[in-house]
Amino acid sequence: MTNQPEAQKTVKPSADTLAQAAKAASKGGLPPVHLWHPEFCGDLDMRIARDGTWFYLGTPIGRKPLVKLFSSIIRKDGEDYFLVTPVEKVGITVDDAPFVAIDFEVEGEGEAQNLTFLTQVDDEAVAGPDNPIRVVRDAETGEPSPYVLIRANLEALIDRKSFYRLVDLGVHRVEDGERWFGVWSGGVFFPIIPSAELE
Repeated sequence: MTNQPEAQKTVKPSADTLAQAAKAASKGGLPPVHLWHPEFCGDLDMRIARDGTWFYLGTPIGRKPLVKLFSSIIRKDGEDYFLVTPVEKVGITVDDAPFVAIDFEVEGEGEAQNLTFLTQVDDEAVAGPDNPIRVVRDAETGEPSPYVLIRANLEALIDRKSFYRLVDLGVHRVEDGERWFGVWSGGVFFPIIPSAELE
């Protein structure tokens, strides 16, 4: 009687397996997640809160190096967020944006001004044509939610203190026949609010 071959064991994705794969893939910079197309492995109980805190199984992930590792393999496909390695793709929950811009540096002034944003996981991006700033306003309250594109189609919510600093740098300019209040960076004017609403 011949022995039946042992059934192939499938490893259920976990934070540990993802972290190991991310670590292996991230040597020498950000992993090329856009080139990886593994099968979808299901959802993982991982969530990024609006303030940028990462949770796993309902508990905050307190180790920043681990959060940075996970943030290096995040990808947005359509409206959904995933952690992707060469062999795994798992869904995660993102309350608002996957990153939070916690600070920025200013170089130059006027149309020559450059704003370099820093995220909670130490990513940097200079706002400009490739990394636009956009402001979404709540339809009921008018409360602004400002974002800056960090990489690929992944944005950072600009935190309140940084947004107030942005407003301090704001100027008025006519765009498409309407006067706007906004900021310059990377040779681009980014509208924040119609000037008429400030008068």
